[in-house]
Amino acid sequence: MNTGIEPGTTIDDRYRVQYLLGSGGMADVYCATDLQLDREVAIKLLYRRFAQDAEFVERFRREASAAAGLQHQHVVSVYDRGEWDGTYYIAMEYLQGRTLKAIINEYGALDSDWAIDMTTQILRAARFAHRRNVIHRDFKPHNVIVDDDGLATVTDFGIARAGVSDMTQTGSIMGTAQYLSPEQAQGHSVSEQSDLYSIGVILYEMVTGQVPFDGESAVTIALKQVSEMPTPPSQINPAISPQLEAVIMRSLAKDPRQRFATADEFIAALEQARAGVMPAAAPPIAAPGGVGETTAIGMCGHALAAGAAGAYANRGGDDDGPSRRWWLFAGGAVVAVGLLILLLLVLKPDQATVPSVVGSDQATAQAALVRAGFKTDSVVEKSASPKGQVIGQNPPAGEQADKGSTVVLTVSDGPVSVVMPSVAGLSGPQAQRKLQNAGFTVRIRKASSDSVPSGDSIETLPPEGTPVDRGSTVTLVVSSGKATVEVPAVVGQNVDDARATLRGVGFGVSVTTEESSSAEGTVLRQDPGAGTKAEKGSTIALVVAKKAATTKVPDTVGEDEASAIDDIQSAGFKVSVDRVDVATESEDGTVVSQNPSGGSAPSGSTVTIGVGRYRPPVTGTRLRGQRR
Repeated sequence: MNTGIEPGTTIDDRYRVQYLLGSGGMADVYCATDLQLDREVAIKLLYRRFAQDAEFVERFRREASAAAGLQHQHVVSVYDRGEWDGTYYIAMEYLQGRTLKAIINEYGALDSDWAIDMTTQILRAARFAHRRNVIHRDFKPHNVIVDDDGLATVTDFGIARAGVSDMTQTGSIMGTAQYLSPEQAQGHSVSEQSDLYSIGVILYEMVTGQVPFDGESAVTIALKQVSEMPTPPSQINPAISPQLEAVIMRSLAKDPRQRFATADEFIAALEQARAGVMPAAAPPIAAPGGVGETTAIGMCGHALAAGAAGAYANRGGDDDGPSRRWWLFAGGAVVAVGLLILLLLVLKPDQATVPSVVGSDQATAQAALVRAGFKTDSVVEKSASPKGQVIGQNPPAGEQADKGSTVVLTVSDGPVSVVMPSVAGLSGPQAQRKLQNAGFTVRIRKASSDSVPSGDSIETLPPEGTPVDRGSTVTLVVSSGKATVEVPAVVGQNVDDARATLRGVGFGVSVTTEESSSAEGTVLRQDPGAGTKAEKGSTIALVVAKKAATTKVPDTVGEDEASAIDDIQSAGFKVSVDRVDVATESEDGTVVSQNPSGGSAPSGSTVTIGVGRYRPPVTGTRLRGQRR
C-alpha cells in the first residue's frame, strides 16, 4: 500500500512530484522538483496509515534530525521536512545511481578490491556519524546508493539515534534481520560496534553474493545472528584471501568487544588485508576492569585457591580446630590479595595525556604525539580543510591513554573537486542557483557584452569544465548589456572625418544631406549630441551640407517695389529691401539697384534690391528765428 501520489502533484506548495523512485516499509520515495530552488530532490513521504502512530512519526522526525546534522560526501543531505495532507515528508538530496543491493543481485560475488573500496566509503560515513554520537542502526546495501563514478552515499537514518541510551524494546530491534547485530536481535542497547557488525554483513554479502544468515522468518534469522557462527566466506568464494576473511570474521564476532572498536580500526584492517598483511587478531575478552586487571584477577584466583588449599593441607595432628583453620585461610587470602596488588602495579602501563593536534599539519602532529610517548597512524579523508591538515584524532585531546599506544589521525586530503558546470543560456539567478547547488559560494560581477542580453550569464571564473574545490568561491559574470560610450563632437567636421571619429569609438553612422550655404560635406548637426552617453554599437545620425540648387535671378531694376518683390519671391528667392536716396521724383519707389543683379543664385538665397526714395529740396522761405 502506498500513498498514491500522482505525477504533477505539488507537495507543500513547493515540491512538484515527477515519479516514484521506490517504496519501503514506512514510506514512498519520489523524485520531485524543488520549485523554489529549481533543483531535483528526493521526497520521502510517510505512509498515511503510520501518520497517526506516534512512534513511527517520531522515527520519521528522528531521521530528518539525525541526517540534517550530517554533512558529508558519503551521507545523503537532508534539505527540509514538513507535514502535508495528513502525513509527513522529508526532502533530501536526489542521488543518481543504483542501490548496492541491486548491484549485488545483478553481479553476485564482487571483486575483493572493489568490495574493500565500497566498504571503506560506508565506514567513512559511519565514522562521521559516530563522531557526532549518531548510530545508524540499519546499515544494509539497500541504504547505499552507488553512482557511475563509484561514489557510495548512505541514506535512511530512519532509526538512527543520537547517543547510546536504550530505546524501547520494539525500537531497539527494528531494522532488517539479515543485517542486525546480535545485541540488536536480542533487544539490547546498541553502540558503534553494532553498526560495524552490520557493515561486516554487507562486506560478507559483497564478496560471497549472499548474506551470512537467512531463514524463513525474521525471528529465525535473528536467532541465528545470536547463536550461530557464519560460514567462512572463503568456503563460498575461494578467491577471498585469508587476510580479508580474517577481517570479515572479526567484524562478525558475537561479542561487540571482539569486533573492531572504531570505523578507523576497521578501515586500517581492510587496507592491511589489501596489502596482504594479516590484520591483528581481536583482543581477548576483558572483564569491565580491563585486560590487565582480568589477567591479574585470574592469577589471584589461582593464588587464593592455592593459599586456601595450603591452609587446609596443614590440617593434621596439630589441628587447633575452627579458629586455627580460619586464621590459616585468612593468611592465604592476605597473600593472594597482596599478590593481586603487586600484579596490578606491575602490569598497569604508564599513561599520558593525549595532546591536541587537530589543526596542525600532519608532520607537526606526529612529532608532538611521538614526544608525548605515543605511536601514530593516519587515515585520509576529503574535507574543506587544506590538504595535509589534521582534522581529527582518536583518542581525542585531553584523554589519558597508555604510553606506546597508537593515536589515529584523520588527515585532510583537501576538498572534493567538482567540475565547474556550464551556465550558457541561463539568466543570472538561474546560473547562481546552479552553482550553489554544485557546492560553490558565488560572487557576482557585472560586465558589458555586445552579444549577451542584460541580466543573462556570460561566463564563470574559473571557466566551465575546470575542476574546482567544492565550497570554494567562484565568480559568475552577468551581462549589464552593451557598453555605453561618450559621443564625441563632430559638428563642423568634414563628413569623412566625422565618420572615422565616430566609428573609432564604436558607433555606427547614418548620414542625411541638407542644402546649405556651408561647404559641401560639412556636418551641420548630430544626434545624439556631443557629450551624451550612448550604447556602443548604436548609430549616430549626421546632417551634412550639400550644394544648394541654383535659379535664374530676375532683373527688377526699373520696376516698382511691389512688382519687384513679387517677381523675386516667385522665382524662389527671399527679398531684402534697402532705401536709396534719388535725385528725381520719377525714381521714387522704383528699384534702382539689385544684388545679385542677374545670372543664377542658390534657390532660397536672398536678393537685395535698392528702392529709390526722393526727398524734395528745401525752398527759400525764412524760418522764424533764422538769421538773414
